[in-house]
Amino acid sequence: MYNRRVKRSWKRIVGGAIGLLGATLIFAWGTNRAVLSDTHGLIYKSVESVPSESVGLVLGTSPKFRGQRNLFFERRMDAAASLYRAGKVKKLLLSGDNGTRYYNEPTAMRKALIGRGIPEGDLVLDYAGFRTLDSVVRARTVFGVDRCTIVTDDFHLPRALYIAQQRGLEAVGFQTEPLPRSVSPRTYVREVGARSLVWIDLHVLNRKPKFSGPPEPIRFASR
Repeated sequence: MYNRRVKRSWKRIVGGAIGLLGATLIFAWGTNRAVLSDTHGLIYKSVESVPSESVGLVLGTSPKFRGQRNLFFERRMDAAASLYRAGKVKKLLLSGDNGTRYYNEPTAMRKALIGRGIPEGDLVLDYAGFRTLDSVVRARTVFGVDRCTIVTDDFHLPRALYIAQQRGLEAVGFQTEPLPRSVSPRTYVREVGARSLVWIDLHVLNRKPKFSGPPEPIRFASR
């Protein structure tokens, strides 16, 4: 009798676990499909084909990885610089994490872009871009950006563009030169989960940026 009860209990546990796993996989598939399909056609691979906008929103990442240069960071800076040099944007809004005084993505981006010949006066820094959602939403609500070109990695762009769509920011994406997936396979796997989580943030939790802040509209030189 006891063994039967144990077996029934285990069957229920295993069945529940399988059901939960199945539901999770279906949800991940559905949310990823929504993000990818809704942003299809908004991503540009060559600087020549990118529409001209006043602002390029450059999404931050760590300049170092395990003490070495972060190739994702370098590719983002290269893409942002090429966009500016081609006259496709007038200003670059550098949005990243500055959670502590020892970690400052926007300042690192500014330094990297100045080193690539971009004028400091055309670089605007957002120190409260702790997440992609924060960076995209703050571009509109704090910096007064209505339209922009988002600059980041190919796998990251659909999520960023989806946030822009859902929060009233007209945007296209300019992707960096892709790196081989072998460079950081976990990054690509993690992005699948990140797309599902941002769907929850937008449609269930109505998540807001960590800091809103007073308006700081980007100023352009008068002609």
